[in-house]
Amino acid sequence: MTTIRQMQREAHENALAKGWWDGITHGDDSTVPEKLCLIHSEVSEALEDFRNSSMSDKVEANGKPFGFSSELADIVIRVMDLCGHLDIDLEAAIQKKHAFNLTRPSRHGGKRA
Repeated sequence: MTTIRQMQREAHENALAKGWWDGITHGDDSTVPEKLCLIHSEVSEALEDFRNSSMSDKVEANGKPFGFSSELADIVIRVMDLCGHLDIDLEAAIQKKHAFNLTRPSRHGGKRA
């Protein structure tokens, strides 16, 4: 079974190979705002698919998947890439945060959203 850590490494290695980090030194955090904006753009694309009731998976003639689930996948892939660049163990972070969230009260004490 592939771990999140392995997928993170593969996502970052692919982004490196495709030129998305050209000219940027490993660990350089000056591009974090740009990378976060790109993650946000994928969130916005997922929202638009939801708003347009495009929830089903589709595939373009060239084999490229698109639609709501594909946009969610893009979000995760971009997050994994950024974590790979910054040497953040995303799998460990998810486990820690999930364990904490299990201890939270309903709606985190009454939050509306």
